[in-house]
Amino acid sequence: MHRRRGGRGRAPRGDVRAAVLMLLAEEPMHGYQLMQAIADRSDGRWTPSPGAIYPTISQLEDEGLVTVIADAGRRLVTLTDSGREQADARRETGSDPFAEYERSEPATDLRGLLEELHAATRQVARSGTEEQRAAAAKILTDARRSLYLLLADGPEAPND
Repeated sequence: MHRRRGGRGRAPRGDVRAAVLMLLAEEPMHGYQLMQAIADRSDGRWTPSPGAIYPTISQLEDEGLVTVIADAGRRLVTLTDSGREQADARRETGSDPFAEYERSEPATDLRGLLEELHAATRQVARSGTEEQRAAAAKILTDARRSLYLLLADGPEAPND
């Protein structure tokens, strides 16, 4: 069963730590690359923020598990020998922070669809007539209502 995560696909700090160690065992990466690799491995269902990645990198550096060096204006993160040992030990115990995402069905990309809807709404707001904006407001209100009805196991479309 897929464990539900709150917010934007946030994971507990321990999972971020495990994911960073696992990915760095494959190759050194910059912080942004780590965020992207986690999103890729989870099919976009887990997208850690810089506020999760960079403190984790700092903590791992303080613990002597990674080294961080400047590389073309970016900070390249590399496992130390101690970090590699910890990543190997974690792999041997079967602790894979991405396993949950591999066992579950591919996710529908609601975030991407929402971004497309937002872009269309902004376009109507900027260049639409007052009648078009009023019609857009009704569409958005109906969509919101339909989503809540879906969660309540009600009809898929509102009855007007």
